[in-house]
Formats: sequence, C-alpha cells, structure tokens
Amino acid sequence: MKQKDLFKNGNAFLILPVLMISIMVFIPMILALITSFQTGPAMNMTFNGLGNYQRMLNDTTFKKAFFNTFLYLIVQVPIMLFLALFISNLLNDKNLKMKGLFRTAIFLPCITSMVSYSLIMKSLFSQTGLVNNFLLTIGLLEHPIAWLTHPTWAKVLIIISITWRWTGYNMIFFLSGMQNIDPEIYEAADIDGASKWQQLIKVTIPNLKPIILFTSITSTIGTLQLFDEVKNITDGGPANATTTLSQYIYNLSYKFTPNFGYAAAVSFVIVVFIVLLSMIQSKIGGENK
Repeated sequence: MKQKDLFKNGNAFLILPVLMISIMVFIPMILALITSFQTGPAMNMTFNGLGNYQRMLNDTTFKKAFFNTFLYLIVQVPIMLFLALFISNLLNDKNLKMKGLFRTAIFLPCITSMVSYSLIMKSLFSQTGLVNNFLLTIGLLEHPIAWLTHPTWAKVLIIISITWRWTGYNMIFFLSGMQNIDPEIYEAADIDGASKWQQLIKVTIPNLKPIILFTSITSTIGTLQLFDEVKNITDGGPANATTTLSQYIYNLSYKFTPNFGYAAAVSFVIVVFIVLLSMIQSKIGGENK
C-alpha cells in the first residue's frame, strides 16, 4: 500500500533527479571543501588545516583578483540592469514599429559565441582598431587609447564587453514582466496626468520588483564567476590588472604549478560571497512581510 502511495503521489519520480543532483552537485561540493583544507600534489595531498585560507591574507595576486572582481560587480551590474530596464521600457511601447527587429538585435549578443565576441572586442579596441580610429577621426582623442595594455582602460574594456553581451539577456526578463502588467493601470495613470517617467517609477518598477531581484542576483553570481571575457580579451593583464578570482583559480589549477587545494579554497571565497550577497539582495529587495 505504501509503495502504491509512493508512485501515486509522484514522489518516486523525484528519486532519479535527487540522485543525479547529489552525484553531480552536492558530492563534488563536499569533496571540493575537503580539498580546500589540503595541500600538495593531486595524488598525494595532505591535510593543511586553515593554511590555504591563511595564505590568502598575504597573497597579493589573490587580493588584486578579489578587488577586480568586486570592481566589475559594483560598476558593471548596476549599469547593465539600468540599461536593460531603460531599453525594455522603450521596446514595450505599443506604437513602436519593428519591435521584433530591435529586440532580436539587442538580444543577439548574448547568444554569440563567447570566444568569437571576445576576439571581436579585442580587435575593435586594439591600438589601431575601429574604436580608436573613430575617436581620432571625430577629434575626441589626440592619441589612441591603450585599451588592452593600460591597467585602467583594460578594466573599462572588460566592463564594456560584459555590458554589451548581457544587457539583452536581462532586457528579455524585464520586457516579459512589463507585458504582464495590466494595461488598465497605465490608462488610469494617463487619466491622472502621470508622465511616462512617473509611470516608469511609480507603476513599472514596483511591478517588476521580483524580476529586478532575480536579475540582480543572477547578474551578481555571473560577475563573481567572470572568466571567459578576461581570459580571451586581456588574459588577466597587464600585470594582473584585470584578472578575476575565477581566472586565478584556473591559473592555480592548470597554468602555474598545480595547487588544487589552494584553488579550492579560493573557489569557496566565491561561494561564500555569492551566498552572502544573494541573502542581502533578497532581504533588501524581497517582499515586505
């Protein structure tokens, strides 16, 4: 009887997913946590206690990667979400023609191959690339900007690249949310004399609160795990000026003398901050109870 109830309620169908998630996610996480307390060659690791975590306090490369990662997070994520919200508000206009074309064009970058778009950005922003040539032609610059070799401008390039790629992705979420808002609310706001800006602030944004929370959390997680753009555009240079925590983990594991214990410890720094920032964002942006 109990066996019949198990299948009747559908609980049995959860067994395989739970088993697969445990094998593919939770068990590797536990093993990685154990590894973070070890040191030495991969096949002969020994217990190191908190040694790997203590090492971070004096690791200048780790500190630089940590600073860069959070700089990208603090600067790029708000800019990207604001642009996504602004563009989606424009594209939600029922009187706008060729909306499908504009939506496709803005969304297209996020489905472009990561390596391909990184190489394109690297070419466009090279010393003799299209961007420098254009800025020189219109007289905004006297000398070309060293986008790839200057510590500050290289960070700006990474921020531009991430924003270009992921703004359209977040725009889709905002746009879908706007289309689910009752049009009668906007009609009432028009009758009351509310401007388009007032409607955006007083009507649209409050109704998009759950989506704004979702996109801010996912964007935070993605930025803390940033790797591909940095690896393919600047390779962390110049002199680790653009390197991120994820790239540092990669270097510790495969580029430098392999140190999987320390790499695992650095990876759990990312895990801890993802959890903390997600909790803070949920607390700030969550529904009032």
